[in-house]
Amino acid sequence: MILSMTAELTEVLWKAAGKLRGSVDAAQYKDFVLGLVFLKYVSDSAGSGAFRVPDGARWADIAAGDPDTVGVRVDAAMDTVMRANPSLDGVLPLIFRDVDQRRLGELVALIGAARFGGRRARDVLGEVYEYFLEKFARAEGKRGGEFYTPPSVVKLLVEILRPFKGRVYDPCCGSGGMFVQAEKFVRSHRGRLDDIAVHGQEANERTWRLARMNLAVHEIAGDIRRADAFHADAHPGLEADFVLANPPFNMSDWYRDPADPRWSFGVPPAGNANFAWMQHIVAKLGPRGAAGVVMANGSMSSRQSAERRIRAAMVDADLVSCVVALPGQLFRSTQIPACLWFFDRDKRVRDEILFVDARGMGTMVDRTERVLTDPDIGRIADAYHSWRDRSHSDVPGFCHSAGLDEIRANDHVLTPGRYVGAAAPRTPDGEPVADRIERLTKELFAQLDESERLDHVVRDELRRLDE
Repeated sequence: MILSMTAELTEVLWKAAGKLRGSVDAAQYKDFVLGLVFLKYVSDSAGSGAFRVPDGARWADIAAGDPDTVGVRVDAAMDTVMRANPSLDGVLPLIFRDVDQRRLGELVALIGAARFGGRRARDVLGEVYEYFLEKFARAEGKRGGEFYTPPSVVKLLVEILRPFKGRVYDPCCGSGGMFVQAEKFVRSHRGRLDDIAVHGQEANERTWRLARMNLAVHEIAGDIRRADAFHADAHPGLEADFVLANPPFNMSDWYRDPADPRWSFGVPPAGNANFAWMQHIVAKLGPRGAAGVVMANGSMSSRQSAERRIRAAMVDADLVSCVVALPGQLFRSTQIPACLWFFDRDKRVRDEILFVDARGMGTMVDRTERVLTDPDIGRIADAYHSWRDRSHSDVPGFCHSAGLDEIRANDHVLTPGRYVGAAAPRTPDGEPVADRIERLTKELFAQLDESERLDHVVRDELRRLDE
């Protein structure tokens, strides 16, 4: 059986991945499966794809031979492909020789049924890879949040920032989802992929490998380095046009140097890195740079003295352009409520911040997970862009543009619910109460007028009968 349709392919490959379940460490599970899927892709597309696959490293070479040494052949093929393609140096896993060879052989046979050749090979692989990353993140629960951001959240960040052209940076890039979505945005707007340059860093080695492989899958040339952003800035001197980031929430175990020049708005507290991430991101912005950052809700209203001072200083510097309160249950990996902060060094609307309360938006896809739909994302992004284009109108309960004096009067608390007010009350069928009252009043007056007309008609007819 040959598999080529994406939906069928992903379903079968996910079931096939179960062949190794229980025989390898859970943290390495995705490395085995995604590594094999990638190797199958480069083998199928050899000669027409972006990667060189020397003789001896093709899938047919792996599948043939002694089944008891299939892992040795896989490792050798991985090593050969990396040597032949400098962009893959150090990326592919060399971990197959010591696992259960019988189960590995069964997995190799099942993946062998997949076909990644043809005109859409890269797109199919990209869809398969994204599907697997999401499935692994769900399966790993809390740990999955270390490398994966829900697609609807990433898409919202990208739709607001619109990274058409320039340098895109992520200081904690996980598996590289922000870069992939930026690439999709450029392609969907008929731009050229080389219009954006990708820069990132990731502290976790396995996650860094995932990111490098993910970019390779999507044929995105990026400079992704393995480093802790606080201990070692991997891109000194970078002036980013766009920053997209989902840092770990409320991280307490982080490298902190009180003399770090990045703390221009105040030294972050040792027990929480939220404002360290935000200051690092702001420090990376070029003269016209903009950033979108996923943060824990506490960042908007924290009363901790250092965080409160830093938040106030960033607001007073007129760097914050927008704050969005997100609905709950978007992140399977954490129950901590989240929000989005947007920074802009080239604000068109000075001395104001747009607040958007999206807590009531989204659709539940199962008992535990919510997603923002495309209409939800469009509504939020449209509110931001109309505000930036100075054609904004406040919508009670949804969005409000607040001046800095109003924000200072609220002690620099940035919780959108404090500013947007209550939504206009609605009737059970969804019609605004004020609109219904106006409509019913007009209908009543029309009916009274008609009643008066009919009264005259009846009276005239009665008089005519008397005559």
